[in-house]
Amino acid sequence: MKDLATFPDIASASGPGGAASAGAGHWWWRYASPQHVYPLAGRLWPVFAALAVLLTGIGLYIGFFVAPTDHQQGDAYRIIYLHVPAAWLAMLIYVAMAFWSAVGLVLGTRLSFMMARALAPTGALFSVLTLWTGALWGRPTWGTWWVWDARLTSVVILLFLYIGFIALQAAIDDPRKGDKAGALLALVGAVNVPIIYFSVQWWNTLHQGSSINLKGSSMASVMLAGMLVTTLGLWSYAIAAVLARLRVIVLARERHADWVARLPEVKA
Repeated sequence: MKDLATFPDIASASGPGGAASAGAGHWWWRYASPQHVYPLAGRLWPVFAALAVLLTGIGLYIGFFVAPTDHQQGDAYRIIYLHVPAAWLAMLIYVAMAFWSAVGLVLGTRLSFMMARALAPTGALFSVLTLWTGALWGRPTWGTWWVWDARLTSVVILLFLYIGFIALQAAIDDPRKGDKAGALLALVGAVNVPIIYFSVQWWNTLHQGSSINLKGSSMASVMLAGMLVTTLGLWSYAIAAVLARLRVIVLARERHADWVARLPEVKA
């Protein structure tokens, strides 16, 4: 597997002052090493966690208490302030997981596979949240908790892809083989993301079309503001959760490395 040792000029710069001695054209390879990403993730995840609490609180306050009541759906529509951001993130995280899987397969970087592993549980969580809030929204608007609608069914498939990715890697004892097997599954399953997005256009479906697109939004400005702020809050939560989980994965996978033994939290 590739890491900094694969690139002599970077490997020689991995000691004290390494950042200065590494070639400017190769600075990004520094963060292909778990050793350098581990402390960076430790500094960043509390910041994103704080942003998550702040932004999600503000966004939900706008959505539940400031935004006006919808003239067709009444107050039942307010579930969109969780449902829509969760759906966006469920798809976005899967794309990110497939991206890091592809990078890991092409470049062989260990950290890429670790990133894919760290993303999967958070993506699964947002898939569950999407389905749960969708059921709560569907009951008063459609008169039923669930229908085998194209959009709903494709989101269920997305959840199964996340679960399958996690289970497949856990079932393989050799982490390197598990990384590659999971990466292949992630790449094959990526075809489901555009199916989710375009399902309301390709098939006759109960699910309403998008209220937000590149041409603009049909939502009132205060409604849109609440949704976007909540989205930023949940996005911050996802980043914080993934970075915190990445640190755990790095410690588990690199536990025999000398740099891990020198960490204060490991010595303690």
